[in-house]
Amino acid sequence: MDQSLIDELKRIIKGEIITDSEEKIKYSRDTSIFEVEPSLVIYPKDSLDIQNLVRFVKNHKNNNSLSITARSAGTDMTGGPLTDSILIDFTKHINKFIKLDNDYAVAEPGMYYRDFEKKTLEKNLYMPSYPASREMCAIGGIISNNAGGERTLQYGKTNKYLLGVNLILADGKEYYFEKLNKTELDKKMALKTFEGQVYKKTFELISKNKELIEKSRPKVSKNSSGYNIWDVWDGHNFDLTQLICGAQGTLGIITRAKLGLVKRKKYNHLYVVFFKTLLTLPQFTREVLRLKPTSLEVTDDHTFKIYLRYAKEMAEILGSKSIFSTIKLFMPEFLLTIKSGVPKLILLVEFEGNEEVSVLKNIEQIKQLVKQYKLSGRFCKTDLEAQKYWKLRRDTFKLLREKIKDKHATPFIDDISINPSYLPEFIPALTKILDEHKILYTISGHLGDGNLHVIPLMDLSKEEERKKIYEVTDLVYDLILKHQGTLSAEHNDGLIRSPYLEKEFGLKVYNLFKQIKETFDPDNIFNPHKKIGVTKEYAMSHMIKDESYIQKHPHEKI
Repeated sequence: MDQSLIDELKRIIKGEIITDSEEKIKYSRDTSIFEVEPSLVIYPKDSLDIQNLVRFVKNHKNNNSLSITARSAGTDMTGGPLTDSILIDFTKHINKFIKLDNDYAVAEPGMYYRDFEKKTLEKNLYMPSYPASREMCAIGGIISNNAGGERTLQYGKTNKYLLGVNLILADGKEYYFEKLNKTELDKKMALKTFEGQVYKKTFELISKNKELIEKSRPKVSKNSSGYNIWDVWDGHNFDLTQLICGAQGTLGIITRAKLGLVKRKKYNHLYVVFFKTLLTLPQFTREVLRLKPTSLEVTDDHTFKIYLRYAKEMAEILGSKSIFSTIKLFMPEFLLTIKSGVPKLILLVEFEGNEEVSVLKNIEQIKQLVKQYKLSGRFCKTDLEAQKYWKLRRDTFKLLREKIKDKHATPFIDDISINPSYLPEFIPALTKILDEHKILYTISGHLGDGNLHVIPLMDLSKEEERKKIYEVTDLVYDLILKHQGTLSAEHNDGLIRSPYLEKEFGLKVYNLFKQIKETFDPDNIFNPHKKIGVTKEYAMSHMIKDESYIQKHPHEKI
């Protein structure tokens, strides 16, 4: 960036401005397959710093490359927080816990979820839409991606819990957005301000295209693809938080959020089921879903083998202090493998409630189903046993990134979702594509939602491997759309999936997305090349090409 522009920024920004190449390069990656070095990194002190920055970019927008991208923990798997222009990091200063009430909390985007939950648990409350990266991710990313996780099956995704949000718009001013009734909406639309224009144009766009929008609603239980135009206006209430949630920072900069919370139940128990084949999976899944589990998670044989390979390290994380305690902890899995071979799929079925009798009754019904379908299973009698399996499920991606040294954990078909009833025919078709392209992979995810996280293992330093990425993506996405699924259930679009939005939703709906972006951000200030205006060629030009496999965020807990 030109030194005169940097000098001007130093006069209007109180926070630190980072120009050092070694520091900037730390922000060139998230956990995706992309690398984009920012021209400048800023640690804003407060909302006023960001407002001044937005006005600065707006005033200098004759340089079309000038833009702002917000970043919190940097655990995004899509390239969402990557930019070659100005990057702002919230974790340094805008990371405060503001308020805790009886059913909600207010926090800033740079606050890590692990710290947020510690605060909310003081009242036995938590936000159940946390993702698997709960120990590393931050509030800003959870909202920007409309995150979901192991408890989404029962509790829903983050958009259900975003009650209000402070957002800096393209005019450089901060506004508060929340659900409005029609009278309140009319007052907003009557304003002769940029905020008024946003409300008026968005309402007109959505109300005039109601039939098209409803027809295009993804036929799955959760979706993070595109802009959430489906849940903004229900005929009675108008809620722009639904649009902001999952927008990946492309509509404005979040500075504070009001998040709904739920009471933590007194009891929860986990039962683990081992499948040798997929033949009985759909019938078993339907039976389990009738019991309304809190979680119904799945992981595959490849993940299981890697987990056993690093059993010692996993046991140490869980608190094991000797080889004997490690052997004791993992003996059931080793015996299972010796006796029956490595299971094709491992299911985690969790129930919770305030009456332990009812929770155990559900567990007993799972035991009976396991017997009926001639499967094998294991009831986790202790918290340690349960945590062992949750580590298997939650830490799959982290394990792959940190332990597999000769391959890169390569998320590009990492968040597909279809109706669970299609899985028995879908999974073999999916694995056939991967096998034909000679790609190693692991599969885990949220079985109850039909949401699979497929993580190929590839050497991105080889051009022939990089070329496979979009070849395979095209085939897999055709397969998903054939089964009326979505390309992203919770990880969002970023650089990797944004080029496919027109294919997923069609030109008419894609044009609605473009009009939403233009309404909020007419000068393309906020996080360009995400959602709108990105091509496969642009994404491929920023793909990682070296042999560096682990990227630590500069403020990541180690």
